[in-house]
Amino acid sequence: MCGRMTLTTTDLADVVDALAAEIAPEDAPRYRARFNVAPSDLHWIVDVRRGHRVLHPDIWGYLASGRPLINVRSEPLSDGKGFRGAFESRRCVVVSDGFLEWTRPAREPVWYHRTNGGLVLLAGLYQHGGAGADDDCLFPRFTVLTTRPNALVAQVHDRMPVVISPEQLGEWLTAPPARAAALLAPAPDDALVATGVSRRVSSVKNDDPDCLAPRSLDGPRAGARTDGADTAAPGHRERRQGRLFDL
Repeated sequence: MCGRMTLTTTDLADVVDALAAEIAPEDAPRYRARFNVAPSDLHWIVDVRRGHRVLHPDIWGYLASGRPLINVRSEPLSDGKGFRGAFESRRCVVVSDGFLEWTRPAREPVWYHRTNGGLVLLAGLYQHGGAGADDDCLFPRFTVLTTRPNALVAQVHDRMPVVISPEQLGEWLTAPPARAAALLAPAPDDALVATGVSRRVSSVKNDDPDCLAPRSLDGPRAGARTDGADTAAPGHRERRQGRLFDL
């Protein structure tokens, strides 16, 4: 599962360069560092348009039967079932530098991120926006694909987002569905680290560096979710700057 994410890089140009992407001039002013991105928020994805990678803002929550899905299980996609049209032609990466889960039963937030502050690209699907009275209708929508957890995330939860490595980015966005399906797997156990962070991040009202203030993480926790549900929408941390795609 993925219910919150972050994109704390302050410089949009760094993100655009790391992704080798383009951005429309009217979209650029919407960018800001985010420390607690929540479902229904406007957030950033990359897809391919006319042969070019484009970074643009979408709403987190893919509408299916009128229900905004923030996560979709990846396993049926590899079998050609469910969301077939989207998987064939509307794959994207959701641009983040980490995602959050909560321990059970204590509900302590844990931030999964790269040690050097680099981007964590999440596999996603998007749908086109449509005209409507609500401005939100004008924006595309996206969902995050999930898979079984690696050893790190399994200490807290029984699902994790599909993480696309920088080397896999082009293949994920443009390869035929059968090849793209091979990328729907857990991230390597050493790809990310887990940092306990402030409980401030548990409230969607908070979105500032203090959300990611480190706290002690008391080792592996029992009590991960076992109901198998992927869901509908319901820091101050010293960061070492490096290239956004350093692993």
